[in-house]
Amino acid sequence: MTILVTGSTGTVGRQVVEQLVKRGADVRALVRDPSKADFPAGVGVVQGDMLDVDSLRSAFSGVSTLFLLNGVVPDEYTQALIALNIAREAGIERIVYLSVMHSDRYVNVPHFAGKYGVERMIEQMGLNATILRPAYFMDNDVTVKDVVTGYGIYPMPIGSKGLAMVDTRDLAEVAAIELIRREQAATPLPLDRINLVGPDTLTGADVAAIWTEVLGRPIAYPGDDTAGFEKNLRQFAPGWMAFDMRLMCERFLTEGMVPDAGDIERLTALLGRPLRSYRDFAAQIVA
Repeated sequence: MTILVTGSTGTVGRQVVEQLVKRGADVRALVRDPSKADFPAGVGVVQGDMLDVDSLRSAFSGVSTLFLLNGVVPDEYTQALIALNIAREAGIERIVYLSVMHSDRYVNVPHFAGKYGVERMIEQMGLNATILRPAYFMDNDVTVKDVVTGYGIYPMPIGSKGLAMVDTRDLAEVAAIELIRREQAATPLPLDRINLVGPDTLTGADVAAIWTEVLGRPIAYPGDDTAGFEKNLRQFAPGWMAFDMRLMCERFLTEGMVPDAGDIERLTALLGRPLRSYRDFAAQIVA
């Protein structure tokens, strides 16, 4: 019985592999570049590409449970649909899919709308899956640490509605727990959805206040300039991605990412411990 992890060399995928190994699972990691496959001992590595049908058929052979994670790329939607169709062809009936919170509401944001399309396929094709819907990753803010510490501002235009930011370590652990639960069930389990959130719903001003406390000096939230955010991001990312992220931030401003009733309690029970906070995350990356 083998659990296959796609997206296994990225931040989340690598942690999912590690969490599965800690729990004694038989893990296979799908990688594009084997030179990046520095996994714990015992992890099987298969080379493949999410658009290469033959390599996916080979990678999926003999797999009982699939963790499907697709990177934010222009053809993310196509990659996911191909992977799920090949999983179905291979007889894989135990799936955990990494979607995003409010995929059904942020309908104009490309990487949200694509994930919602994948969720619809899972539902309409009757696939046995857990759909994980994480809020904004705290870990994304590693990329703005130098702006915070160097310029005294928190530059992410996240607005005043609030985001229940999640630590990817919590996300990866919940993913592993769900994968093992499905893997070990006597029969394939029905469709389930889990919102993945942090313990606090934070506004831009709240996050700036946390940085102020952690650094011991004033950090400001300059406001909701999504156009400026897109312009800055274009220095590091392709234009299509910078625009996608701007559209996402505009929905943060109008809707936020607020947990549903019971989300935090469900995750705390699953993990058997409190969820990691943004304050702890900020203190850790400063240290």
